[in-house]
Amino acid sequence: MEDLKSPQKRYRPEIEGLRTITTLLIVIYHIWLGRVSGGIDVFFVISGYLITMSLLARLERTGTVQFGDFLVGLGRRLLPQALLVIIVIGSLALLVLPQLEWSSIITHMTASTLYFENWRLALDAVDYLARDHATSPFQHFWSLGVQVQFYILWPMLITSVYFLARKVLKTPVRKTFLVALFVVFIYSICYSIYQTTVNQPWAYFDTFARMWEFSIGGMLAMAIPYLRMNKWLNTVLGWLGLSIICLTGILLPVSTGFPGYLALVPISGALLVLIATENSTKFGVDRLLSVKSLTFLGGLTYGIFLWHWPLLIFYQATVDVKPVPILEGIIIIMTAVLLSLLSKKLLEAPILKLNKNRMKGRLVAVLCGLLMVTGSSILAITTYIEKVKADALIVSYDEKDFPGAMAVYEKREPPKGIAPIPALIDIQSDLPSFYGNPNCLGKDSVNVKKCSYGVVTNPSYTVALVGGSHSGHWFPALEVLAEDLNFQIDVYNHDGCRFTNEDPEHHLTEACLEWNENLIEHLKENPPDLVFTTSTLNKRKTVPSGYINQWKELEGVTAIFAIRDNPRMKEKIPSCLEKKNNPLSCAISRDEGVSKEVPWENTEGIPSNVIFADLTDYFCDQTTCHPIIGNIIVYRDNNHITATYAKTLALPLKEHLQQALESLERDKKELLVES
Repeated sequence: MEDLKSPQKRYRPEIEGLRTITTLLIVIYHIWLGRVSGGIDVFFVISGYLITMSLLARLERTGTVQFGDFLVGLGRRLLPQALLVIIVIGSLALLVLPQLEWSSIITHMTASTLYFENWRLALDAVDYLARDHATSPFQHFWSLGVQVQFYILWPMLITSVYFLARKVLKTPVRKTFLVALFVVFIYSICYSIYQTTVNQPWAYFDTFARMWEFSIGGMLAMAIPYLRMNKWLNTVLGWLGLSIICLTGILLPVSTGFPGYLALVPISGALLVLIATENSTKFGVDRLLSVKSLTFLGGLTYGIFLWHWPLLIFYQATVDVKPVPILEGIIIIMTAVLLSLLSKKLLEAPILKLNKNRMKGRLVAVLCGLLMVTGSSILAITTYIEKVKADALIVSYDEKDFPGAMAVYEKREPPKGIAPIPALIDIQSDLPSFYGNPNCLGKDSVNVKKCSYGVVTNPSYTVALVGGSHSGHWFPALEVLAEDLNFQIDVYNHDGCRFTNEDPEHHLTEACLEWNENLIEHLKENPPDLVFTTSTLNKRKTVPSGYINQWKELEGVTAIFAIRDNPRMKEKIPSCLEKKNNPLSCAISRDEGVSKEVPWENTEGIPSNVIFADLTDYFCDQTTCHPIIGNIIVYRDNNHITATYAKTLALPLKEHLQQALESLERDKKELLVES
């Protein structure tokens, strides 16, 4: 049985030119448009196209892909510049980025070194607490992680198919492999479309949701000897393909819609260019892509891609200007080109000269040495960060010096000249204690989870803390009061969710709304004495109708203690405080933080079982909402209360909560008298 033709192996300068244009698109979109271009998808197609041809040729020539040699060759090309950039980013991050972001440096530095940054970002994308982190200077390593994982999986796939075709099926290798690629394509694109629909942030970084992009490049590599078009059509399709690649990022929501079926758009552009450039024409797109300036830059694109992103992130962290001005953006690009040239000439080129066949031992030693240097850098940076944390840690403190909300409650001036707590370097971990128990967290789940705290043996009352993080960050205050008022706290947490049955703004997930339905049924079957939840949302002048609907479901079942939501600040407070000397520079006016009108006073249809509480005066005075109150930092980002400050809200909250519980007692006594 005749097998497929082998594509002619030759130098393709137009592919270098395509790499250059694609890289420049990625850089330009990042710097000036603040968007994703779709260029990464083009790179995945090119990688699938080239590596399939290379591995098949090697396999048919030698009977093996020589996996060890392949990995050494891969490391020789990828590791030197990548590890240099990783070390530089990790070191500069300590100088440029606010301490707030230091805790994530090691995580992303390690993930990038080991090429699983895509999975690290996927976990962050679905981790509600990680979403408020600033963009990582390592974030662009996600695509390299996907590519390296592909480079490891592809030789295994080709070797397996080769064995299957030769030893078991007795079929032509290339035809069998084409079928295998088609199967990978179908399974992966179906998975990608599904995952993009149900969990797009995860799908974006998921290697298996991207595998179809590589496989389509591989299928083209095997089909291209059979693709012949007349010169006119070849010319038109080539320019059409390049136009599609250039315009994808403008026309499509790449960052929120990919890698599902929408990714077929830039991929079709890449396929058209690769097909058209296989056969040169007088006015073809290959004439542009083969010019010397583009092919020269094509050899620098790897370094340009590696350097441009941290340069952009560090610039934005240093200069608070958006969008990036034209001149500064050009300087960033030219600096990335220069750094790429230097790192290629001084580091990569000498290593590439080491012959992987005759000098394999020396080459492996050099690569291992680079990895050891990177590992030592990670260890050194970790040690330094931990030392800074230890120096900033306050194990115990005098509440007179750090009264927090009590400074407002007791109407006294806190002492001046004291550094506020919690320490900025560790403020994002200043969370309610229940976050330490994964069994209490219901993110992305429809199942109702309950964790009990406070007085769990013979409590006088049961208080259900219900909702997302804006309900949950009141937990430290409730925990302080539980012993005093003798109540049990049942935590029903679903971060990124609210206690509602509708989502007019489309900010909530289907899992959140289904969880709400299940929660109502659970609370009806196991009614607490009081449901503690938020009553307002942002600066809305009325109570959201979805909240009211849930409260009505529990009318006659339990009482609702509905607290007004705290103000949302304009900036992330820890970052702002580190950049600016005067805390008032991070403050906002009271009118910016909360509506002048009390929302429930403007809302009709509120059921009789609701008791409202408003503690806004412990966040804002008559004119200003403050970032620091009583020497305690109020927010760990721009809207979530630090656990340290929340504890100091216990006494102000007690007045309202005690009245609510006493009201429940009176109602119980009245019912007993009536019965």
